[in-house]
Amino acid sequence: MKIFKSVLFTLLFSTFFVSCSSDQDDEKPTVIEPTPTTVDLTVEKFVYRGMNDIYLYKADVPVLADNYFASEEAKNDFLDNYASPEDLFYDGLTASQDRFSFIVDDYIELENSFSGISKTSGLSYGLVRYCQGCSEVFAYVRYILPNTPAAASGLKRGDIINRVDGQQITDANFTQLFAPDAFTVGLATLEGSTITPTDETFDLTKIADYNTNPVFISKTLDVEGQKVGYLMYNSFTADYDPQLNDAFGQFKADGVTDLILDLRYNGGGSVRTATDLASMITGQFSGQLFMKEFWNAEYQAYFESEAPERLLNNFNTSIKSGDAINSLNLNRVYIITTGRSASASELVINGLNPYINVVQVGETTTGKFQASVTLYDSSNFGRQNANPSHTYAIQPLVLKSVNSAGVSDYINGLVPDIEIFEDYRNLGTLGEVSDPLLNAAVNAVVGNRISINNDFQKYEFVGESTMKDLNYQRMYIDKVPTLIEK
Repeated sequence: MKIFKSVLFTLLFSTFFVSCSSDQDDEKPTVIEPTPTTVDLTVEKFVYRGMNDIYLYKADVPVLADNYFASEEAKNDFLDNYASPEDLFYDGLTASQDRFSFIVDDYIELENSFSGISKTSGLSYGLVRYCQGCSEVFAYVRYILPNTPAAASGLKRGDIINRVDGQQITDANFTQLFAPDAFTVGLATLEGSTITPTDETFDLTKIADYNTNPVFISKTLDVEGQKVGYLMYNSFTADYDPQLNDAFGQFKADGVTDLILDLRYNGGGSVRTATDLASMITGQFSGQLFMKEFWNAEYQAYFESEAPERLLNNFNTSIKSGDAINSLNLNRVYIITTGRSASASELVINGLNPYINVVQVGETTTGKFQASVTLYDSSNFGRQNANPSHTYAIQPLVLKSVNSAGVSDYINGLVPDIEIFEDYRNLGTLGEVSDPLLNAAVNAVVGNRISINNDFQKYEFVGESTMKDLNYQRMYIDKVPTLIEK
């Protein structure tokens, strides 16, 4: 009986299951259509449009060719392949030889950096490796900005820092360690090649919207009866052109006969300011060619045909404000450089070389001869009427500089006439002859032959305090020129 009931139950259940299955097969399944999504490529389209139009190395990036994409849809598919506008810019649109073009997602911050406005503790430092192949890094203090927490702390040029918040600085963590708005640095001693931590520490905080005057030191030295101007100039910041011009006005009033221009930590800046600085040093070449620009093929052909004067940067008689330039009319200048001297600093040297005797003292420069411009998402890439939906901007290289003798492409830097390296054990005081580089320049001015000691341990450069600044080692023009109609 129990067996019969089990069999009957099984037959009934099977019949029910088949019946239900048959009913389901007769019904069409409900298909849920995916909701179409619209990919917002506003920023990517702007980035592509800018690079396709004005990029110096357009010819070296196949996807930037005007006829590369068969349709707008194909171009959009290409743009959509990148996870972010940054990935598109760096991985898809920049040439392999380009070390300096960049993109930002906040052009207000970029504009502030060009005006010398930043968040800083006031500590300017370089970073070098303990030894070849090791990861440990120490920072050496270059200078302290006035009226900052670092100035109040008592830190000074030549101090050695090997710890931040108790952690050893390495090539992997230095960005992270110096990033917070407040941190503590620990000092060390450097004797020979031995770095020994000390118990001395300094607490630092960063202040926002600090205005950095690039005219760091301006003074007249009395050297064996000669009036020698000394100018430590740390950035070609156009907002401070009046202060730069005032410094040369004082040099004129003091009757200087020679000038030592210290660009050892100057990573560059405004092309116009560099042209004006060269005009302040000289004055006798007004209207003559300081630097000629070379753009991508389309722009170059357009300028040469329609506006050849647009390619010429001539020695000026006034700064951008309209004030007359205070010129020294020198036939010789002494310029201090290091491997951190770049772009507009190199432009001054290269532009002056065909006209006067430029005596370069120090180390070989970075090797940057290209200039960029800020492009905004507007019809003419200008700031006015920029797309309000985002704050992206790109800063592509758009031209290379060539001096009046045709010299450019100094990719390996400009080599000094008098080679002398900074020794972190003996940096001396900036603006005083105790500074070995200034001492070498002063002796060159008066014609003294001195023995220069470069026989000390050199350290591999790892970074510096300004390397995360948006305008780091940049040379730029003020605005986008009249664009070619496509």
